[in-house]
Amino acid sequence: MNSKEFRHTTIPEYFKMNYPETLAYLFSRLPMFQRIGAAAYKANLDNTIAIDSILNHPHRNFRTVHIAGTNGKGSTSHLLASIFQESGYKTGLYTSPHLIDFRERIKVNGEMIDESFIIDFVEKHKQAFEIIEPSFFEWTVGLAFDYFQHCKVDIAIIETGMGGRLDSTNIIKPELSIITNISFDHKQFLGDTLEKIAGEKAGIIKHETPVIIGETQPETARVFTKTANERNTSIEFADKIFRCEKILQNEKLIVDVFKNGERYINNLSCGLAGNYQLKNLATVLASAEFLQKKFERINENNIRNGIHKVITNTGLQGRWQIVSENPKVICDTAHNQASIEHIVEQLSEIEPSKIHFVLGFVSDKEVSEILSLFPKNAQYYFCEPSIPRAMKIETLKTFVGERFQNANYFDTVEAAYNYVTEKAQKDEVIYLGGSTFVVADFLTKHQDNRQ
Repeated sequence: MNSKEFRHTTIPEYFKMNYPETLAYLFSRLPMFQRIGAAAYKANLDNTIAIDSILNHPHRNFRTVHIAGTNGKGSTSHLLASIFQESGYKTGLYTSPHLIDFRERIKVNGEMIDESFIIDFVEKHKQAFEIIEPSFFEWTVGLAFDYFQHCKVDIAIIETGMGGRLDSTNIIKPELSIITNISFDHKQFLGDTLEKIAGEKAGIIKHETPVIIGETQPETARVFTKTANERNTSIEFADKIFRCEKILQNEKLIVDVFKNGERYINNLSCGLAGNYQLKNLATVLASAEFLQKKFERINENNIRNGIHKVITNTGLQGRWQIVSENPKVICDTAHNQASIEHIVEQLSEIEPSKIHFVLGFVSDKEVSEILSLFPKNAQYYFCEPSIPRAMKIETLKTFVGERFQNANYFDTVEAAYNYVTEKAQKDEVIYLGGSTFVVADFLTKHQDNRQ
C-alpha cells in the first residue's frame, strides 16, 4: 500500500507524516491559486475566520504591519522587516509565493519556519481543517500566525496575496496599512479598471488605522482617500514626501533621498538593485518614519542598515538578481505590464552587445500586451514553467506569432537556459523572467547545481 492510499484510510494516532509527506499533503489535497488558478479563489473570509477561531486568534498576540499593492509589496515587506531586525525587534515576515522552499513564506528574523513545526501543525489541525476545506493560502496564513505567536515575535510584516479586501491575511488589526501601487493584474478577480482594483486593495484600510500609499495615481488616489475618510483614519502618499534619486548602480543601488524637496539622506545603499526600487524606497522611508513613533528603537542608522542589508537579513531572492557574470545572468519575478516596463528600461541601460530573453508565462496573463514591451532585436527562448497554470508552449506560439524573428521554444526552463548558455557570448546578457515560476524553476536548478 503506497503512502497516498494510506492517507485515505484511518490513520493510527502513532503515525506522523515526515516533512516531504506533509508538503505533499498540503500541495495535493488543498487548492492553491499559484498552481491551479481560479479554482482556488474564494470570495469571502469565512474559512479564514473559522481557522482563526480554531487556533484561538493567534494574530491578536503580536503587532503587525499589513502590505498590499500590485507591484513592490514583496520588496517593501522585506525592506521593512530588515529595518525592524536591525532595530533589535524579533520580526516575523509572511510573504508569498515562495521560489524554492515553501518555508520562505514564513520567517522569523530571516530564518525560515522549522520543518518540525509545519509537521506538528498539520498533524494537529488537519482533521478540523478538512471539515472547513480551506485553500492552500488559507491554511498557510493560519500556520504563519500560529508560528509567529509561538515564536513570540514583537512585530510581523504581513504581505497580502492577490488582493486585499478578501485576502486571507485581512483579519489583522495592524499598526499601519501600506498599499504600494495599483496596476493591471488579476483583472478577472479584482476588476477591469484601476479604480476597481484600488477598491479591492483598499479593503486592508482599517478603522482608525493609518495608511500609507506608495504612488499617487489619479485614478486610484480618490479611492484611497475616500476609504480612509470613511474609516476615520489618516492617509499619506509617500511619493509626495520622499523622492529617491539614483546616483550609482551595480549589484547595489545607491541613492540620495529628498524629503519635501530638500536633501534628506546622502548615499543610501539599497541591497536591491532594480530601478523600480526607487519607488519602493520612498514607500519604505515614509512607513519607517511613521513607525518610529510607535517603535522607539527604529532610528536613521537602523533604517540605513536595514535597507543596505535586506538580502542578508531576510534572504530575499528574484529581484533583479544577478546570478553570474560573463555572460551576465539576471532573473526577476516581474510578471505584469507595469513591472516589465521597468525591467526592459533597465536592461537597455546596460547596453550589452546582445540580450537573450528566457521567458515563460502563466495562462491567465495578458501575454500579448506583455510581449509588446520587449525589444524586437533580441534573442528569445520561450519555455513552460513547471506548474499546472503554465501557459503551454503551443498556446504561447500563437501569441508570439511573427513578433520576434529570433524565437526558440522549449518544454522546460532548464532546457531553455541550457541552450542559451551555449549560445551567449561573455559580453552579452541573459535575462530570465516573465513569470515568478520561471525564476523559481531557474533558481531551484541553479541552487541544486551549486550544491
